[in-house]
Amino acid sequence: MTVATQKEQESKGFFKLSWFERIAFGSGDMAQNFIYQTVTTYLLFFYTNVYGLNPAIASAMFLGVRIIDAIWDPIVGVFVDKTSTRFGKYRGWLLIMALPLTVLMILCFVVPPLGETGKVVYACLTYVLLSILYTTVNVPFGALNAALTRDQQEITILTTVRMWLVNVAQVAITYGVPTLVIFFSGTMDSAEARNGWFTTILLYGIIGFVALLFSFWGTKERVVISVEEQTNVKLSDLFTEIVRNKPLRIISLMFITAFAIMAIGNSAGTYFVKYNLGDEGLVGIYNVISALPALVILPFIPWLRKTLGKKQLLYVSLIISFIGFVLLFVVPTQWTAMIFVAQTIRSIGFCVVGAFIWSLIPEAITYGEWQSGKRISGIANALIGFFFKFGLAVGGFVPGIVLTMTGFNADNAVQTDSALLGIRLLLAVFPAILVAVLYYIVSCYNLTDEQLVKYGKEIEMKNEKK
Repeated sequence: MTVATQKEQESKGFFKLSWFERIAFGSGDMAQNFIYQTVTTYLLFFYTNVYGLNPAIASAMFLGVRIIDAIWDPIVGVFVDKTSTRFGKYRGWLLIMALPLTVLMILCFVVPPLGETGKVVYACLTYVLLSILYTTVNVPFGALNAALTRDQQEITILTTVRMWLVNVAQVAITYGVPTLVIFFSGTMDSAEARNGWFTTILLYGIIGFVALLFSFWGTKERVVISVEEQTNVKLSDLFTEIVRNKPLRIISLMFITAFAIMAIGNSAGTYFVKYNLGDEGLVGIYNVISALPALVILPFIPWLRKTLGKKQLLYVSLIISFIGFVLLFVVPTQWTAMIFVAQTIRSIGFCVVGAFIWSLIPEAITYGEWQSGKRISGIANALIGFFFKFGLAVGGFVPGIVLTMTGFNADNAVQTDSALLGIRLLLAVFPAILVAVLYYIVSCYNLTDEQLVKYGKEIEMKNEKK
């Protein structure tokens, strides 16, 4: 590409980014995983086994928070699209909310010296506030990639770097958290482990805080809506966008299903290793297998996308993960090595799905801009944020209910057969069913790369006439 051609492309928003900026952008999501994903992965286990909450109460709390999100997330999306900070429309929120978000994450893992009712109230307040603050970071960050460039291949690379760093965080979360808690406390599943949990969460919060600041410092917004378009953003755009933007609706369903799969499986993993396999010491190794394959596979996603096409890539990945879930259910628990093989197969398939669907959001934003003339990235990401957190809510609510119904008791070192079956259903059967549902949802997504190129050119022509 000649310098003149590059400048012409950049004038239309098609920027090629440096590796430094790609890494800085990805660090923002890595930071959010160190903070929020740590919470979603371990908070149910912490509440039931360390904090002393009934699983049903914890599940009801998770569901209640998602109801609050249903109101709060869209409001944040509209607010972000209608306003700008002195540091930019989106990236400034990473700086402003980094410290409050980190503090609330740490407070979620404090066991206050209160009675049973007081502890329930404290747990509800801290988790609700954490979720509220997380939205004020996650929604602007989600819109940031569409503000860096319009180039779809560049966005795929951005998403790949982002998800690779997310999986670095996942390795640290899934292996590091139980390892460090046991190191600091000698155990991870009793009241005696509270100091170990607090120290570990404090360390992870500091890492997340620093990574958020780096993401703010290392990125630059280039493709943002004008002041006139910003003024025209209305609360009603939330409803009109989800109604008229079919790709956005389908992507939203993908996120609900994908995050429900991840949340249910992740919540069950620690219980499965401790009670079904009978070896708490394997928790870290088992969990890290969820993230390690992604570190190898994700760098090849841009090539796989070009070779297979986006839908075929998702189809193949879902079939692989389905096979892994089936094996996790049918392999006897005495065959520990084969259990780990099954977990690896599941991880190989689903890491691609979990990473790649993020790159579809800018496609829906482009489609919406072509359709309505409004590039409302904040609203689109707020809607996606609501739906993926709804998926997390399902993933947080279902395990607690199933554990209660099957007779799980955290005070029992050995669980009943029905409780062990309930854990395994959560680990493998429910996720496998949802994988089949997700396969169907993907089949309904028909926005092609050729259409996106056409829409992009038409948007350019409209902008040139203004």
